Amino acid sequence: MRARNRELFGLLPAALLITAGFAAVFIQESGKLSNASLVLGAIFLGLCLACHIFIRVTLPYADPYIFPLVAVLACFGLVMIYRIAGAAEARRQAQWFVLGLVLFAGTIALFRDYRKLENYRYLIVIASLVFLILPRVPGLAYATQTQTYGAYLEIHLGPLTFQPTEFSKIGLVLFLASYLRDYRQALVGRRKILGYRVPSLKHLGPMLLLWGLAMLILVFLRDVGSSLMFYGALLAIVYIATQRISFVLIGVLAFALGAWFLVTHIQHIDARVQTWLHPFSPKLYTAYGGSFQIANGLFGQAAGGLFGQGFGQAMLTAPGSGFPIIPLPDTDMIYAVITDELGLFGSSALLLIYLLLVARGFKAAILSRDSFSKLLAAGLASVLAIQVFVIVGGVTLVIPFTGVTLPFISYGGSSILANFVLIALILLVSDRARRPSRA
Repeated sequence: MRARNRELFGLLPAALLITAGFAAVFIQESGKLSNASLVLGAIFLGLCLACHIFIRVTLPYADPYIFPLVAVLACFGLVMIYRIAGAAEARRQAQWFVLGLVLFAGTIALFRDYRKLENYRYLIVIASLVFLILPRVPGLAYATQTQTYGAYLEIHLGPLTFQPTEFSKIGLVLFLASYLRDYRQALVGRRKILGYRVPSLKHLGPMLLLWGLAMLILVFLRDVGSSLMFYGALLAIVYIATQRISFVLIGVLAFALGAWFLVTHIQHIDARVQTWLHPFSPKLYTAYGGSFQIANGLFGQAAGGLFGQGFGQAMLTAPGSGFPIIPLPDTDMIYAVITDELGLFGSSALLLIYLLLVARGFKAAILSRDSFSKLLAAGLASVLAIQVFVIVGGVTLVIPFTGVTLPFISYGGSSILANFVLIALILLVSDRARRPSRA
């Protein structure tokens, strides 16, 4: 079977999943099945088919499994948001999904020769840095520079609320892929000290700058999640470019030292660490912005067990009062709700879908014939993997809890749009890599 036909058949499970998911929600809410689930499934399938035809025409050799995996995640996210937050929020997420598909198609159409982006790498990195500081700009900052659960994340553009850091991650990966393509040999170093090659400070400068950027994000935006995501992507791309584990070890040590210093000097970051270390402390549990959210998320995951309590059975609000037991269940804590209702097996299946998606991204990198394409695909796949790790690790208490979104599942327009651009770039790399070479 040809690649594009495999992609076409791969979209059918996604359409069936959204149909069955909405049917289950309607039955759980009203006790009867509604034809609306079939209509929603048909609409979703129609949108995916239109996008598939576009991919078939523009990227005939692209990986056939990436888009169906994204479709499965997106449809599952729509069902979960409808179940958690209701029809109005699910409708808004569906609108962002449609706009994401448009941006996905636009990215492919505009950047067919994505390697031209190398010529604008410094402009791209400057724009990415500007995007990072926008949440602290007076007049643009969300609620006039108020904080979103302790972190400066959002800006207002008229009636829209937007998280510019979601697009900064793509710009920084583009810059790193282009820079390391040219200077990775210099980064490895020619001079030897005690038998080890040592890079020059000149070429270490941008790497040290990005390390400083990760620290500044912690201080300036108070956003632990974005800091981990950006710095993790930096280390991943540097390792892929140089094949030297020493850079990763030194980078991890540098981040740990910087984070330790900031934890001991910045109250907000120290509070995040304390809720990670002592989530069930009565003092932290009852404090504003304390461990109430993460502790109740852990209780919910424990209640799910192996097989889950059943779809729609997670207790999200207190009976009678309607007080939220798990704050932000449709964004930061959606993985906890999924584990509560579908159990360890269901949440593990979700993580396997992410692993497959990341693996296809690395497959595109392996097949690529030029260094920029390899680093770009590997960097984008790494960012996606790190983002999933940061949010799932925070909810399960592996690392301090941070407020990043679960890609394609959590509610949020900025995340949906940025991740569709990310997937489009990976497909562009994949199409070029799998295209038969000319004789």
